[in-house]
Parts: sequence; C-alpha cells; structure tokens
Amino acid sequence: MALTLKNNLIFAAVLVVVLSCASQAWSRSLNELASMNERHEMWMAKYGRVYKDNAEKEMRFKTFKANVEYIEAFNRAGNKPYKLAINEFADLTNEEFQESRNGYKRPYSSNPKSSEMSSFKYENVTAVPSTMDWRTKGAVTPIKDQGQCGCCWAFSAVAAVEGITKLSTGKLISLSEQELVDCDTSGEDQGCNGGLMGDAFEFIIQNKGLTTEANYPYEATDGSCNKAKSASHAAQITGYEDVPSKNEAALLKAVANQPVSVAIDAGGSDFQFYSSGVFTGDCGTDLDHGVTAVGYGTSDDGTKYWLVKNSWGSSWGENGYIRMQRDIDAKEGLCDIAMQPSYPSA
Repeated sequence: MALTLKNNLIFAAVLVVVLSCASQAWSRSLNELASMNERHEMWMAKYGRVYKDNAEKEMRFKTFKANVEYIEAFNRAGNKPYKLAINEFADLTNEEFQESRNGYKRPYSSNPKSSEMSSFKYENVTAVPSTMDWRTKGAVTPIKDQGQCGCCWAFSAVAAVEGITKLSTGKLISLSEQELVDCDTSGEDQGCNGGLMGDAFEFIIQNKGLTTEANYPYEATDGSCNKAKSASHAAQITGYEDVPSKNEAALLKAVANQPVSVAIDAGGSDFQFYSSGVFTGDCGTDLDHGVTAVGYGTSDDGTKYWLVKNSWGSSWGENGYIRMQRDIDAKEGLCDIAMQPSYPSA
C-alpha cells in the first residue's frame, strides 16, 4: 500500500513537471507567434502593404513567417559570405516572386542576326584594370524598379545603352524602358511577359534611337506604343555584339570597357532576399532574369566578384546592386552569368 502511494506521488510529480514544461512551451509558442504577428504588421506598415481581406492576410502571414524563419536560420548559420534580409518581398513565395520580377526569355535557338556577328571588339584587349566600377565614372543611372512586370530585359538593355551613351557623348541620360515595353512587340519581346536584350538592341537600332525616361515614363504595365514619344530620340546605338559564351575572361574584357547586359538564373530564396556580401549562392542554369554587369572587383577576403545592377528597387541587396562571385570553375560562371552577355555600340 505504501509503495503504491509512493508510486502515485512520483507519477503526480512527473505529471506536474511535464504539464509545466508543456505549458511553458505553449506559452513561448504563443509569444513567438504574437511577436511574428507584430513583425508582420510593422513590415506591412513599412512597405504600405494592404490585403483585400483577412483570408489573404492570413495566407500572406504564413508565407511571411516561413520566409523570416528561413532568413534568420540562414544568417545564424553564418556559413556563407553573404547575408539575407527581410525585404519588401517577404510575403511572396519564391515561385510568385520569380513570376512577377523576372522575365528573361531564354531563346530556343541562337538569334540568327546575333549568330552572324563573329566579331568581338575587345578580343585583343590586354590592359584590363584589376577593378572597375562604372558608377564612379558617371556611366550608371540610379537604381530603377520594374515592379510587378516581367520586363527585366528592358531594364538590362536600357542600362547598357545608358552606359555606352555616356561613354560616347559624355552625357548620362536616363532612358525609357516603357518605350521598349510598349513599342518593341513585333518579335520575342512582349513587354511584361518577357523578352531578350539582343532583341531590344535590334529595336533601338531600327527605331533609330530611344527616348528619355522623362518623356516616356515607366508605368510597370503593358501599354500601347506612343509613336510620337518614340520618335523623339535622346540616344542612339549603331549595333551590338555578343560576348563569347562561357568565357568569364572575355566578359571581364567587355565589362572593363563598358556596362554589359547579362542574363542570369535568379531563382531561389537566397536571391530573393539577398542583402549584402559576395553572393556565392544557390542558383542553377535556367536563365530567367536580365541584369547589367557594371563592374568587378575583389572583396576583402580575396573573393573575386561581378558588380551587377538589378531592377528591383534600392531596398533590395546592396542599395539595388549585388556582388556575384567571379572566376568560379564552371565556364558559364555563377548563375550562368557568362552564357549570353551582349553590349551595344555607339
């Protein structure tokens, strides 16, 4: 009888401890959830996010929570030379993000006009500086934001044309992406539904120029071509060339001489939430995003990198830019950056 009573007392004591621990864990979980809710509300206020109803808000909260947990776990691990951050895209799944923010159409075959271009004017260049930053030379306009329109191809091409215009005329002019979105629609380029930088260069050549951003401002949506505005030319190019594919050394020669349009694989959550450092990241070989290589250098720890201008606003990355690892073993370069580079001539 005494033994049974003793056993019951032990069982009761253990039960109290278990229930107490469970209660504390449940309480912590509630506190974490409340904290996450508060963080979501603060994030919504910061970026002006408004949802149509509670159902959408709950769905977006779940995505936000999952993304925040991934970002914080990644940064805690500290095993990569770059950091992630909770940015304006934190309530989007990676699939949603890619669908709205990318838009490079990888051609099924080589562009016939492009494939006929056997020349690469920088082939014999030998004097390549160890670092280059076209921003410091006044050849790069401020970061732009394509919004939820898959026309990265237009921003990439325009940035390259802005660069060569500065180098050839001495004037840095912000040019119109919307003109390309609205007017360059007879071929592969289809506005917010994607396009190619080479085809954008072709349009600019045939149109005999491109107008200014001020004259034909960006709307982040497809529109009808304003032919009067499109006929007002602020910059012209005479042609364009492809950099030899799968050749980072050739790409280096080109970027040493002017900003270059490049296509990359920008899939994966690490790219979506990239914040700072040299990106060595998690990407594949599915070219889906057009950006502009505007320089290169070497980080303090000796990692070589490309300096890349993006079109997702200045709150993303390093004030709108990303440094991507350079000179990796793969011929295509990190995220296939050396697969299909091209640049305009003026």
